[in-house]
Amino acid sequence: MTNSPSQLFNSIYTHGFVRSVVCVPYLRVADPVYNTDRTLDLARQASEMHAAVVLFPELGISAYTNDDLFHQDALLSTVEAQVDRLIQASQQLAPLIVVGAPVRLEQKLFNCAIVIFRGEILGLIPKSYLPNYREFYEKRQFSAARTALANEVDFLDQRVPFGNDLLFEASAIKGFVLHAEICEDVWTPIPPSTYAALAGATVLLNLSASNITVGKADYRRSLCESQSGKCVAAYLYSAAGAGESTTDLAWDGHAMIYENGARLAESARFAADEQIIVADLDLDKLVQDRMRLTSFGDSVGDHAAKLRTLRRIRFDYEAPSGEILLMRRVDRFPYVPANSAARNERLEEVYNIQVHALMKRMTAAGFEKLVIGVSGGLDSTQALIVAARTMDQLGLPRKNVLAYTMPGFATSSRTLENAHNLMDALGVSAHEIDIRPSSRQMLRDIEHPYAKTEEREAYENASDLYDVTFENVQAGERTSHLFRLANYNRAFVLGTGDLSELALGWATYGVGDHMSHYNVNASVPKTLIQYLIAWVIETNQFGDDEARTDAILQSILDTEISPELVPSSDDDDGEPSQSTEEKIGPYELQDFNLYYITRFGFRPSKVAFLALHAWRDKSVGEWPDLLSLKKRNEYDLATIKKWLELFLFRFFKISQFKRSAVPNSPKVGSGGSLSPRGDWRAPSDSEATAWLEELRANVPD
Repeated sequence: MTNSPSQLFNSIYTHGFVRSVVCVPYLRVADPVYNTDRTLDLARQASEMHAAVVLFPELGISAYTNDDLFHQDALLSTVEAQVDRLIQASQQLAPLIVVGAPVRLEQKLFNCAIVIFRGEILGLIPKSYLPNYREFYEKRQFSAARTALANEVDFLDQRVPFGNDLLFEASAIKGFVLHAEICEDVWTPIPPSTYAALAGATVLLNLSASNITVGKADYRRSLCESQSGKCVAAYLYSAAGAGESTTDLAWDGHAMIYENGARLAESARFAADEQIIVADLDLDKLVQDRMRLTSFGDSVGDHAAKLRTLRRIRFDYEAPSGEILLMRRVDRFPYVPANSAARNERLEEVYNIQVHALMKRMTAAGFEKLVIGVSGGLDSTQALIVAARTMDQLGLPRKNVLAYTMPGFATSSRTLENAHNLMDALGVSAHEIDIRPSSRQMLRDIEHPYAKTEEREAYENASDLYDVTFENVQAGERTSHLFRLANYNRAFVLGTGDLSELALGWATYGVGDHMSHYNVNASVPKTLIQYLIAWVIETNQFGDDEARTDAILQSILDTEISPELVPSSDDDDGEPSQSTEEKIGPYELQDFNLYYITRFGFRPSKVAFLALHAWRDKSVGEWPDLLSLKKRNEYDLATIKKWLELFLFRFFKISQFKRSAVPNSPKVGSGGSLSPRGDWRAPSDSEATAWLEELRANVPD
């Protein structure tokens, strides 16, 4: 049956994900029949979950703790028979199955990973490094991979690739390349998986036994985290659990799945029951990061001779059909850590970066004063806080911050009051300049209809009167005043525009709010600015007048985001007359789009898929109640597609020329900046066609 467009869109396999499963079965020592029963049962569960790969522990068919029983023919023959049973049963199972077993070859015994797919052994991987210290005596029973003579062997009536140099590549899933190593291998200075990753493996597997001692679990986590991060790969780890012999050791059944340094899943340790953990691996993200990281490519070149010797075994894995929803957390706010402790640490660091960058610019320029426009909105609030803290760090009076609020034709009483209250609370030099007279003069000079009072009533459509010229005249007048004030006071202009506005081109170019002498917000997205201001409230950063300052900041957070350039035809209720988000979309969605488009270069359809998942799952990413911010509605696919289409058009088609001429500003986060001198270099006259067509073709209406 042919999948519908909706089913295709709602399958993880359409968007570069593969489902991975790691199992920790309950075992019996020296009982291969029982152990294979448990392995098969868990493999069937993984298959029903639409997994592409399922991993089991080291020597899981025999159990790890057999000691000298490994040299008994009865045990080894039973292991072979049960592996054969597993191979036959795998014909009815979807995933690639990787199990551990002792294997007799070349008159030696090898501790092997056996890679099985649809009734066939794809390869046998012997353990490279046999621990023979403290509680380990593996060299007593096993031979290391380096002692093998052949690279192909006959095993269970099959001719099978043999060695620790095998990569398993799915023919129909781009980037799905696997490698397996065994326990101690990853504890060495250069694990075999390092070379495998450099040769193209994106999914690294570790079949482990790994008894537990105090503190060992943390070290395992650090190994898996580090190896996945250094190799820019997924790392799946499965350690032996309940059922192994406790004659001298104990076992905790530790299973983990990491992706490029991030932990996606982890088992409950010391569980009485069998464990199965699952995570959807983002192969697109891994491939994209490797492509961008020039040092990764250089490492490939440094080891090219060895990497060419690694062997690739292709297998015909077909992605399951139908709707397969993502089993993975996707945060709604990728620029803001979901964990509260990590979030607080991140927010404090953002402030430190901004403050120390501004300190350097002031001292290098020889200025002790700066000029800033304060609108009563989010961005200027954040910049003003940074300016005040910078003066504190430099040992200068806050009065050296020359702050100006400049009401125009549509400035609301609420934002004007917030601006004055904030300037007063922070103790900066507060001023007000009404820009309406100079704006009217400019409008008269260019013969704009707004300046002709007697003709205004002839314009029935307000958009003809309050056009982009009307708006930009006000923005230009504000910036013009600020620059001249900076000249007059031997100061420099501190910019306030943020990363989200740069992405969408939501700034008046050149002589407008696009320009300043230095900008501390240019790599900080709008959603992060909201959290930064909320963090100031939560952590009582201005304790001298804590209650009053917090109330002002909360009022600013609660105010509608607005350019305040077009007056309302209704009676003034004190609130902004325009809504920015009605024009360019919700910032939480547009920041989400910005992150995945620029940080990873994802296809628009994948970004839409991730956004749908993030806003469909009510358990993740809500704005914390402590911020007292407005709760957002859930977004359906049609809404996500609408605003993503607008983002793509504005970002790729019409806004790059503004980003190519941005003032200096510090890069704040790993999510990147849009500076042409840093993270983002692009032509100003490119087309958005490829992105728009991909979105329209692959995201159902």
